[in-house]
Amino acid sequence: MISARHGCCNRVRSWPVGASETPHPLNSGVKMMNRLATALLVIGAVAAAGGTAAAHHSFAMFDQDHKAERTGVVKEFKLTAPHVFIMLEIKEEDGASNVWALEGEAPAALVRDGWTARSLKPGDEIKLMVAPLRSGAAGGAWVIKDISFSDGRPIVVRP
Repeated sequence: MISARHGCCNRVRSWPVGASETPHPLNSGVKMMNRLATALLVIGAVAAAGGTAAAHHSFAMFDQDHKAERTGVVKEFKLTAPHVFIMLEIKEEDGASNVWALEGEAPAALVRDGWTARSLKPGDEIKLMVAPLRSGAAGGAWVIKDISFSDGRPIVVRP
């Protein structure tokens, strides 16, 4: 037997030689609290990540009720995750031009339809339906089925 004073209560404790830890009446309670804290941390992390994912896939910032056809010149096409972007220079009715940031679908959806990073090039003139940003800023959302070159040709010709 080994005897020692325990730090938290200053009592002399004894335990068999070779025991791996100091026996203490609170040890089982501390282990239980550690497990509970770990479980709560994991549950909280999963809940937080789920909320982030749900917020990411929200289209609330786009006005789906007021879609409009837009025609413009491609400044940049980004076939990157998590969403494809087209930077499109659009001439307004008053003659001024703005560059709109247009968010598309996931790249995988476009690739399945035959799109590549070179499907649109700077200078290409395209026409597409845009769900504008509710904020009124120059931007919006578009989908594959509602886009073509301005002369009506499809962006991707499928065999």
